[in-house]
Amino acid sequence: MANPEESKLDLFLQWLQLNGVQQRGCKIKYCDSNKGFGIFLSADDVSDGNFKALFYEINFGLLLVVPLDLAITPMRVLQDPILGPECSAMFEEGDVDDRFLMILFLTIERLRKNSSWKPYLDMLPTTFGNPLWFTDDELLEVKGTTLYHATELQKKKLLSLYEDKVKNLVKKLLVLHGETERCEKFCCFKFTANSIFWTRALNIPFPRSYVYPQVQDEQDNTFSSFNRNAESDTSKISSGELTDGKGLEIYGVEGQVTEVTPASVQGETVWVEGLIPGIDFCNHDLKPAANWEVDGTGSTTGVPFSMYLLSAGKSHLQVEDEISISYGSKGNEELLYLYGFVIDNNPDDYLMVHYPLEAIQSVPFSESKAQLLEAQKAELRCLLPRSLLDRGFFQAGTLQKESNDKCNVVLVSNYSWCGQRKMPSYLNRLVFPEDFLTALRTIAMLEDELYQVSSLLQELVGSNGERQPTDKEVRAAIWESCGDSGALQLLVDLLNMKSLKYQAQFLCCSRMVDLEEGSGTEENDTELLEKACSTEIPEEYTSFEANELITREMMSKSRWCSIVYRRGQKQLTRLFVKEAEHALQLALSEGN
Repeated sequence: MANPEESKLDLFLQWLQLNGVQQRGCKIKYCDSNKGFGIFLSADDVSDGNFKALFYEINFGLLLVVPLDLAITPMRVLQDPILGPECSAMFEEGDVDDRFLMILFLTIERLRKNSSWKPYLDMLPTTFGNPLWFTDDELLEVKGTTLYHATELQKKKLLSLYEDKVKNLVKKLLVLHGETERCEKFCCFKFTANSIFWTRALNIPFPRSYVYPQVQDEQDNTFSSFNRNAESDTSKISSGELTDGKGLEIYGVEGQVTEVTPASVQGETVWVEGLIPGIDFCNHDLKPAANWEVDGTGSTTGVPFSMYLLSAGKSHLQVEDEISISYGSKGNEELLYLYGFVIDNNPDDYLMVHYPLEAIQSVPFSESKAQLLEAQKAELRCLLPRSLLDRGFFQAGTLQKESNDKCNVVLVSNYSWCGQRKMPSYLNRLVFPEDFLTALRTIAMLEDELYQVSSLLQELVGSNGERQPTDKEVRAAIWESCGDSGALQLLVDLLNMKSLKYQAQFLCCSRMVDLEEGSGTEENDTELLEKACSTEIPEEYTSFEANELITREMMSKSRWCSIVYRRGQKQLTRLFVKEAEHALQLALSEGN
């Protein structure tokens, strides 16, 4: 007798086939309770004589083809005969965005008994590993990190969104669907539908001819942007009519996207966030076995307007191996926040540093400094990727890095007002972004330095105010007057919390004091992970398989992920503090 997972999968595979999805040398199957379903290389229904040819094809060719008609996008929601009229007015007035539309759609369809999307939705998880699903005790494991504050804020926003927009709207839409006995459930919107979207959505490069099936003038466009992050990597999250069915049959999805005009148009491509049933079952790996692409003409797949899974050509890929894709170069903070997993020793990890805007009000001459910050377009936050440390004071340089360093010298030498301040010897090894340092120079500025900046800028403006200085000229005047020591001292204090006067101000970034409070040092976290990992991991296991074995056998997945994440934040904070302290010593010794 088939188990529930197999039964759901059988119905889903029938639904995919009915909607034109083609599996070419791959299959979807259940992995385990941590990963759910995945896509695997398959030789089903292939004779021995044809196996070699198939193996070559699936290692260097197509694996899965999904018509774009099956995508869940904002266009589909706005064209839905029930949801569309209710959502269009809110969308055009700016009350909701494109992501809200898709999350609302998922909420309604999950609650409907006779949804034509039921075979797909039944395959999706009902619980997730991201911090929204943490217990109170589990969330305390990441207290003191950016992730903790972001999760608390997200919960409040979702609650407010539900009360203000979702609650009554869901009731109304269910009644229109004839689901009068179905009540709305906050968890379905707050947790399930929200998490489904953020863990599965792709930023999809739709062909312009698909989104605009009829030629029309740009001034006729009526809808605002469906994706306000068109420049983002297509692997990042970002991002027709349904045939109503009866009972629990398999229902096809009908309808063609028409007359929708996102503003994020690049030539023949329109970027739209959406969910692609089938392809969204691919799990993540740092070394993906496949990529996905869109075929607008059908020249590659034979299916016009389709998305396909393309093998990355890994020679060691064998039958029954999992076919993974890359979700993009993401640090553990983003992976845990969006997807509910982390990667130990993640090469793409980063540290977020943020000087709160409200804290500027308490520094001396705050009004003048705020004006200078605005004039130079300074950044009050920055991401510090681990990769920056490769060119820092404590790493060996390469020829490529030395070439990049020369570019940095030219850039910063232009900031010198008249060449009186000597070029810092440490410039080639300074890992902190100039946009952030110039903001810290301004905030840390002393009274005499502020007066000197005003005098230098007055020379440009003139007595009659003939012109305004550019942002580069403002930065040059500040660097000439202040140098780097004040900014670097403030950065050290911000990261390390040595100065008590900042403790009440810096509330929104990962700091060593906050990170270690309650959870201990980096060494404490390492000890916890080592104790949890008493089981020897076979060498052939991937990092994800090893992670699953650890979490399954020794501790909860949420706690393991939290410890790995916070240890990485402590490690990066320590390393960047070390860089900042060394740069500060050099700046003071050189009079900068």
